[in-house]
Amino acid sequence: MTDGVYFRQLLSGRDFAVGDPIATQMVNFSYLIGDAASREAVVVDPAYAPGDLLDILAADDMRLTGVLVTHHHPDHVGGDLMGHPLSGLAELLGTAPVPVHVHRDEAEWVRRGTGVSATDLTAHEHDDLLQVGAVPIRLLHTPGHTPGSQCFLVADRLIAGDTLFLQGCGRTDFPGGDPDAMYASLQQLARLIGNPVVHPGHQYSEEPAASLIHVRRTNVVFRPRSVEEFRMAFG
Repeated sequence: MTDGVYFRQLLSGRDFAVGDPIATQMVNFSYLIGDAASREAVVVDPAYAPGDLLDILAADDMRLTGVLVTHHHPDHVGGDLMGHPLSGLAELLGTAPVPVHVHRDEAEWVRRGTGVSATDLTAHEHDDLLQVGAVPIRLLHTPGHTPGSQCFLVADRLIAGDTLFLQGCGRTDFPGGDPDAMYASLQQLARLIGNPVVHPGHQYSEEPAASLIHVRRTNVVFRPRSVEEFRMAFG
């Protein structure tokens, strides 16, 4: 906890969903973010073993008040992953009925993929602010990997989902992917004020996080100088 912000980065297969072979292979990160004073918290992308994440919150004396969704893919929110059913939002809401915060362009994808009700979802626009106790979380619409992908800026941290990894970015060849939109989203993140620490949706690099300045300097997705160059390299 720093500056009153409760923050935990949890790796699937190691910190939760231990022993789950899919969780271990996919190396997803989930995040717990909250207000250390009010003890309110949200969970980002609760797939595989949402009960484990609730247990971690309880052990830290934190109370879940919401869910933040980066995007609809089942390794982030649960659902069917190529014939493998994954636990996620539906199971979490069965235990802890809290609002699920999605970008408006992702709401229907999340509903169809997880089976949760539309009334469980709170749709947001780009640059909305969500208050968790006294801690503001800024919601950034970053389409490209999916139409309603979003990242979350809290204090000096950027939870980047599958929009931006420490090396590379999310694929754009899945349904709803768009390389032109991805280029624009990456440029938007590169222009963020300050130097937030990038916390990605998967551990695809040795380090679990790195400063935005470092990522901009070393990540190949920032080398193209135009959308045309990006499309040729990563489209």
